[in-house]
Amino acid sequence: MARVETSIRIAASVEGVFVFFVPQRMPYWYGAEMQACLEMQGGASDFAVSQKVRIRGHLGRREVSHTAVVTAMQRPKLFEWRFEDRYGVKGLERWELERTDTRSAPEATRPGVPAAGTPITIVRMRSEYALRGFFGKCMDWLLTRHAVARRNMGYLQKLKRLAEHGEPE
Repeated sequence: MARVETSIRIAASVEGVFVFFVPQRMPYWYGAEMQACLEMQGGASDFAVSQKVRIRGHLGRREVSHTAVVTAMQRPKLFEWRFEDRYGVKGLERWELERTDTRSAPEATRPGVPAAGTPITIVRMRSEYALRGFFGKCMDWLLTRHAVARRNMGYLQKLKRLAEHGEPE
């Protein structure tokens, strides 16, 4: 099973970041490139452990989808689901949010560093997945794991922009 870990620092509170881990807001940053739509089991308005979620969208002219089951949820610090797509790719995605100390005044004077007193959240995203067969393992080693790392960093950067600046573009 392949494992890809990515993290980012966000100048917002843990609670301010976690508000984007709801079905209505998650497509703004997760799966935005495919215009993702999350369909909740029973039409629920929020995620819950053991709940099924169907994620679908389009990449070019091709419809893509997979089904996920929420396996862990601890507001505002943890969200995890296991998934399987129509091609037999199975895996897990996990997001951990950690509150860190706010910046001190001397650090906050550097360009690109949040102002003193600004809460900082570290978001860690972990993707684990298994591709079937020998060819799948070769493709993962050559291409897939690098593409997953780039995709995940893109997701986290979109989440950062939203959490730090508000409404989607």
